[in-house]
Amino acid sequence: MLDPLKKNLVPIEHLQNIRGVQLPVRLNFVQLVVTGPPGAGKTYYINHVHGWPNEGYVDLTRKGWWKDQTLTYRPREVHLGFPFKGFSEALTVFDKEWLEAEEPLFLELEKIQIPPEKKYFFQTDWRNRYIFEFLLPDPQTIFRQRMERHKEGYFPVDKNLTLEMVIRQVDIYREVALYMHQAKMQVYVRGGLNKPPMRIAGKDDVNVPKWAREESDHQRDLKTFSGWKSLLLRRDPIEWFTVTDKLQVLDKDCRIPHDGKTFEMIIGEQKLVFHPEIPIGVKKKNIQKNWLISPSKACTADTINGFARIRVGERVLIGRDNHQYDEIFHFPNSVAKRHLTVMNIKGDLRISPLDGNTPIQIVRSGEQDIRERIGTNRYNAILGIREIYGESITMLPPLEAMESIKEVNTILSSEPYREKDDNGASGALLELPDDLRLLIVGDLHARVDNFLKILNENCLLAHLASNRAALIILGDAIHSELPKEMEDMDSSILMMDLIFKMKCHFPENFFYLLGNHDSFDNSLAKSGVFQGVLMRKRLQELRGEEYVEEMQKFYNGLPIVMKTDSCVACHAAPPRKELSREKLINLRSYPEICYELLTNRLKRSHYLAGYEKRDVKQFRRSLGLPKRTPFVVGHTPLDPFNSFWKNVGNIKGHHIIYSGREDGPSLFIQIHKKMIPLSYPAEPLTKIINEMK
Repeated sequence: MLDPLKKNLVPIEHLQNIRGVQLPVRLNFVQLVVTGPPGAGKTYYINHVHGWPNEGYVDLTRKGWWKDQTLTYRPREVHLGFPFKGFSEALTVFDKEWLEAEEPLFLELEKIQIPPEKKYFFQTDWRNRYIFEFLLPDPQTIFRQRMERHKEGYFPVDKNLTLEMVIRQVDIYREVALYMHQAKMQVYVRGGLNKPPMRIAGKDDVNVPKWAREESDHQRDLKTFSGWKSLLLRRDPIEWFTVTDKLQVLDKDCRIPHDGKTFEMIIGEQKLVFHPEIPIGVKKKNIQKNWLISPSKACTADTINGFARIRVGERVLIGRDNHQYDEIFHFPNSVAKRHLTVMNIKGDLRISPLDGNTPIQIVRSGEQDIRERIGTNRYNAILGIREIYGESITMLPPLEAMESIKEVNTILSSEPYREKDDNGASGALLELPDDLRLLIVGDLHARVDNFLKILNENCLLAHLASNRAALIILGDAIHSELPKEMEDMDSSILMMDLIFKMKCHFPENFFYLLGNHDSFDNSLAKSGVFQGVLMRKRLQELRGEEYVEEMQKFYNGLPIVMKTDSCVACHAAPPRKELSREKLINLRSYPEICYELLTNRLKRSHYLAGYEKRDVKQFRRSLGLPKRTPFVVGHTPLDPFNSFWKNVGNIKGHHIIYSGREDGPSLFIQIHKKMIPLSYPAEPLTKIINEMK
C-alpha cells in the first residue's frame, strides 16, 4: 500500500528528554496528545511519562471538537473518530462497522473539522494549543504485539486480527496525520517509543514549527523599549532594511516591509525580482499579503516564465538545494546550496543569510511600481479577451452559441495533431510537438473567474497567437462543486461558451480533453445532484434540442490523452493494462478502458481498485516515453488546502492539478521539460470586465 508519509518525514533536530522519552525541545508537556492505531503502544507510552491514565475519544467530524473536555487533561492517549463514506457518524478503526465492512470504507478527509485560525489578540489559538503525536510503528510490529498481548488477556479489538487489517488501520492514521499537518495543525510522527520524533516536511520545505526549533540565544536588553517588546511578545527584534535605488549588501537577519513596491535581489549571476501580489477588484481586508519571486520583471511577447509564491506564514529556502526553486530559476553555481531563507511575516519579509561566500545585494527595481507594469500587460489581456468573446462575459445568444459550437465540432472532426481512428474520426490521442510550451489546467468546475484569470496572466494570449504555447484543459470545466451552486448550470454554460470561442480563435493551440463530467449520462451525480441531467435540461430550455445534440457531438469528438515527447496527460488515470499507440487512437472502441482513464483514482487503503506506480510506468512505456516523464492528471484533489501535488504516491513525475478552488486557480507550465506549478489569487474578473467602458 502507498505510504503518504514515505520520504516526507524529517528528524527533529532539537530534542529534550522527559522521563526517558525524547520530545521536541520547545514542546510544552501539557500540549501533548498521543494517538495512533490499536496496539501501537499508546497506553505504555502515557504511563511511562506519567500522563493522564484514562483513554479519551475525539470525534474529528464534530464541529468544536477542540473544546472537548477529553482534551482538558494532557498528556493523554486519545482515540480518533473518522468520517467514512456512507456513515453519518464517525467511526474508529476498531468499531464493528469498520472491521466487518465487505469493502474497505472510503475515508472522507474533507469532513474532518479544522480549528479556526487565530486572527484576533484575545482569540484562543486552538491550532497551537495541542501538539498531536501519531505513534505509528510499522504494521508488522503492531500485529506481532497485538497477537502476543491477546494470548495474555482478553482484548476484544484483537479478535479475528489479520495483518491486512492492521495495515489498513495504520494507513488511515498516516493519511489523517498528513491531512492535519496540511491544515497547519501541530503534528509529528514517531515509529515507536524508542524511536526519535519526526516532523512532516516536503523535500524543499524549511518551515520548521516553533516547537521543533532551538531556543533563541538572543539576549534581550531590558533597558530598551524593543527589549521589553520582544520579551512580552516573545519575539526577537530584527533590524529593518531600507531598500533604495543603490545596491546594498544584506549580510545579517533583516526585515523588508510590505510597501507595495518591487525590489531586486542579486546573488552573483542570479537576479530575482520580488514583488507583492496585489489582486484587482478584491476588498483590502480580504487581500493576503503574499509575495511573488520571478526571474524577470514581467512577461513579454517573447518570454513566458514561471514564478514562486511566498504565502503569509511560509518560510522558504533560496538555494540549489530547493529543487522546486531550482527548476524555476536554474540557479548558477554562484548561488549556494543553502544561500538564504525568506519568511513572510504578515506581509513583511524576514531575510536570513546562510552563506557568506557570495554577497546578497538588494536594490529598488526602478521608479515604476510593479503594479503599473503588470497592470499594462493585464489590461491588454482583458482587451484581448473582449476582442475574442465580446464586450461582456455573459451567455451567448442562442444563434451565436449555435454557430460557435458547430465551428468547434468542425475543427474537432479534423483536429491538428490527431490521427484518424479506424472509423475515420479524429482519434482519442492528441500528439503535440515538443517545442510548444505547455500550460496544463485541471478541473475548473464552472469557476469562470478562474478561467479568465488564467487567460489574463503571463501574456498567455500573445503566446497562443504566436504559436509559442499550447493550453490544455484536462476536462471537467463544468458542474460547480460548491454545495449551493451544484444545481445551477448557467455558469457551466457560460464556461463552455468561453471555451468554444477560445478554441475557434486558437484551433491549433487550445485543447480540451474529455473528463468524466463531460457527459449527459443519467448516472453522473455529485452529492445526490444529477448534474448531467440538469445540464441537458437547461441547454434545452435556453437553446433547444439541436444544440444539445451538438454538445453531445462535442463530447464524442474530444481527445482523451495528450502526449508530447516530454509529457503525457489525461483527466484521471493511466490504464491498468498496457496499450499500444493504435489502441490509444481507437480508445472509443474500448469503453471500459475509457471509463478507467476518466474515473479511476490513485490506489489508497480505502480505494484498492485504484492505479499505482507500476501502471504509470507501464503507461509511459506504452507511449515510448522515458521513465519519470511528467504524467499529469486532474480529477482527484488530495486535500482542500492545495491546488497541485507533485510526485504523488511517491511516483516520480506523477503530478495532480486542480484549478477550481475558490481562492484562485493553479496550473502547470512546462519549462525545460519540468512541470512548474503556478498559482494565482481569485479575482472577480467577470464583474471587472463587464463594468469596463
